[in-house]
Amino acid sequence: MAFDIEMIEKVYATMAARVDKARELVGRPLTLSEKILYSHLWEGMPSQSFTRGKDYVDFAPDRVACQDATAQMALLQFMHAGKSKVAVPTTVHCDHLIQAKVGATTDLAVANTQSKEVFDFLSSVSNKYGIGFWKPGSGIIHQIVLENYAFPGGMMIGTDSHTVNAGGLGMLAIGVGGADAVDVMSGMSWELKFPKLIGVKLTGKLNGWTAPKDVILKVADILTVKGGTGAIVEYFGEGAKNMSCTGKGTICNMGAEIGATTSTFGYDDSMRRYLAATDRQDIVDAADKVASYLTGDDEVYANPSQYFDQVIEINLSELEPHINGPFTPDRGTPVSKMKEEAIANGWPLKVEWGLIGSCTNSSYEDMARAASIVEQAVAHGITPKAEFGINPGSEQIRYTIERDGIIATFEKMGTKVFTNACGPCIGQWDRTGADKGEKNTIVHSFNRNFSKRADGNPNTHAFVTSPEMVAALAISGDLTFNPLTDTLLNDKGEEVRLNPPTGDELPKRGFDVEDAGFQAPAADGSSVQVAVSPTSDRLQLLAPFEAWDGKNISGAKLLIKAFGKCTTDHISMAGPWLRFRGHLDNISNNMLIGAVNAFNQEANKVKNQLTGEYDAVPAVQRAYKAAGVPSIVVGDHNYGEGSSREHAAMEPRFLGVKAVLVKSFARIHETNLKKQGMLALTFANEADYDKIQENDTINFLDLTEFAPGKPLTLEFVHADGSKDTILANHTYNDSQIGWFVAGSALNLIAAGKA
Repeated sequence: MAFDIEMIEKVYATMAARVDKARELVGRPLTLSEKILYSHLWEGMPSQSFTRGKDYVDFAPDRVACQDATAQMALLQFMHAGKSKVAVPTTVHCDHLIQAKVGATTDLAVANTQSKEVFDFLSSVSNKYGIGFWKPGSGIIHQIVLENYAFPGGMMIGTDSHTVNAGGLGMLAIGVGGADAVDVMSGMSWELKFPKLIGVKLTGKLNGWTAPKDVILKVADILTVKGGTGAIVEYFGEGAKNMSCTGKGTICNMGAEIGATTSTFGYDDSMRRYLAATDRQDIVDAADKVASYLTGDDEVYANPSQYFDQVIEINLSELEPHINGPFTPDRGTPVSKMKEEAIANGWPLKVEWGLIGSCTNSSYEDMARAASIVEQAVAHGITPKAEFGINPGSEQIRYTIERDGIIATFEKMGTKVFTNACGPCIGQWDRTGADKGEKNTIVHSFNRNFSKRADGNPNTHAFVTSPEMVAALAISGDLTFNPLTDTLLNDKGEEVRLNPPTGDELPKRGFDVEDAGFQAPAADGSSVQVAVSPTSDRLQLLAPFEAWDGKNISGAKLLIKAFGKCTTDHISMAGPWLRFRGHLDNISNNMLIGAVNAFNQEANKVKNQLTGEYDAVPAVQRAYKAAGVPSIVVGDHNYGEGSSREHAAMEPRFLGVKAVLVKSFARIHETNLKKQGMLALTFANEADYDKIQENDTINFLDLTEFAPGKPLTLEFVHADGSKDTILANHTYNDSQIGWFVAGSALNLIAAGKA
């Protein structure tokens, strides 16, 4: 039986009437995305239509999911909200704080020792507030959500950008910062600008070496890392129906890499099969009663250009396997073009590591198809040229693939089986030799490949591809190897061509597991004590941020003018810093240390205008804070791309940065800044970025008139006394301005005014 089946049945009980009313108000057929949005309005029954990309709308999500790295700060904030229990079903998943090094058993034991304090905190706070807790080793949050909690037509938010993975089961699942999660856990509405809609029509059928991963790799190449910003991507067509549910999840998962609000697919037989296989036939029975409401209207899919803001069409029968990268997930290269691209760009051709897993590609089907390639290599006497590692998506997946001999197949090739956790995908990889900084190539089935993300080495060229292509490239040890046309030499000197991968969509004998790792909360958590030591370097109780004093900000210093790509990895790195995710003061020592200073092209080296000397970004900002001097950060396009980590907003807020002024924002980061009481501003004229000088002092001239739709005027005073006055746009509405005035959204919740 499904978790929270009563809640799911309630969603379906109201869906038909709400969607019918929305169709009447909008005056046309509806996409699946619109059906889910309108059926989850905070007001209940729709009373008006909304303008895409313009109207801010209050929603009522069905559930919340948190991973351990972000859950710490989210739950520390929730403790301030004054609630006795979460208002909607909520889960916490321990998957980020487990480092991959030796192998699953050893690595999990080390994590349970090193992060015991954090795991104990998350366990106790979950127990107290009615939150389901998934223990370390249980699996990766998004795989567990797909296996246990996702359901067609639902709306979920999660404190991780890849929450969107649940779109593979027909949800609108959206990544947010912890403050947004706190709103929903506290029983408040959740605000989102009504998204634009991108339709992707899939025709044909995947075949040969092409996998679902190649669909999103192609879409990322088309749309780029910011092409989906402010939009939901809805996939449809016969090609979509021909794909497995977990394959759909892979596609939705990497929608985060194009900046999309979320991605989704309509309810179909692949979802029925997956739900039944994961012991949720009760959801199938309930969903089938409203099946027509769990997909887009026929007219929409017949004439998509009339109903979507943008339409992309991909013929799966003609789609070629892709390898995206390095350093960005949207640089797509068909496998047939990789040789010329790699040579032309000087990419290292030798593949050092192949890695399969992460929340993107760790399903039974993924593991089975990759194992089929390994099995061929072993059978033909081919010695792998690269090292190889896998991270099963969940304990249920691991147990089942061990039972079915898939792990044994991998181990015949010397594969390291890491813990059921994120591991290398998020920088939790103690890779031997990475500290040497050598130029090298790795291939993986993850979602992101930013510089230093996997192993901390800025010279590691990471390429994203499907699990089966990872296996082939790792076996060959050659980035230019094309398994569709090339051969390998076996131990007898014979040329062998690998056959296309095969693998069951679902295990023939069903899924199996002895201990999935779930801990149900106490029915009454009032007596549960949540202890946080005042001397801890891992956890720190939060103090409210100060409210705005009602005056213009004046005499602010430029902290950094960031050059080029500045993701949340640049603003608040993961890897070794994950251990401080529950301690705001300590983790603030990584603030913007990865951002490149536009004035010297160096990272973590900015000018302290009080002394004239150069120092680390956090050190300079702490000096400004100690002196009572406000500061601002200036950035380029798509600032805050990547993970949902709100630490990238909380750290500058905590250290005294007043505003972030950029050419454009990634959606989640802009919202996170707003929630923490920061000013998130964009240049009205992008060319004004070039006017910002290293020794600038900034004065806000009309912040006292802060209002929706009204640009702010900023005066930049240069070292020679000259000035540039620029306009800065913003997207704040009245409620969000209230967050700024109060000092943060949480301050309003705690005061009972939200």
